[in-house]
Amino acid sequence: MSQSRPTVADIERAIRNIPDFPKPGIQFKDITPVLADARLFSGSIDLLTEKFKPGSVDAVVGIDARGFIFAAAAAVKLQAGFVPVRKKGKLPYKTHEQEYALEYGTAAVAVHVDALKPGSRVLLIDDLLATGGTAAAAASLVKGLGAQILEISFLIELGFLSGRDKLKGYPVRSLIVY
Repeated sequence: MSQSRPTVADIERAIRNIPDFPKPGIQFKDITPVLADARLFSGSIDLLTEKFKPGSVDAVVGIDARGFIFAAAAAVKLQAGFVPVRKKGKLPYKTHEQEYALEYGTAAVAVHVDALKPGSRVLLIDDLLATGGTAAAAASLVKGLGAQILEISFLIELGFLSGRDKLKGYPVRSLIVY
């Protein structure tokens, strides 16, 4: 007997809230129970990719590190390539880099210079949209390679942090918003 496809509510119920991690005052959204449950993990990939069919996306770009999990699975489902956007210094070949602001200072993400062909149709995926800095930097890298972002998708969005504001001009979709 097969179980029905999980709903967003089913996935949301599985996400653990961990108070004061990684520091006091932070309410960490732990997705590992979703990943550990094959039905919920598969369902989350179905929901993240439901607007697309195989052949409609050339590459799924995932943001370091948890975004890799969802983006790689989505790439397999959509029969598309997977492109990692990593923290600066982690990719072995020539890269383009993009800095973004942190609460104190800056950070940077990078992508290989040949990761996407101009005109490539891209689905950009990460697990969490918080302040939007990392996603905006990743989108800038994708755009800088001449690719077209079809959508930026997140499993979770922390709406109170207004990260979506940094992604104006892109179609943004989040399955769960807190």
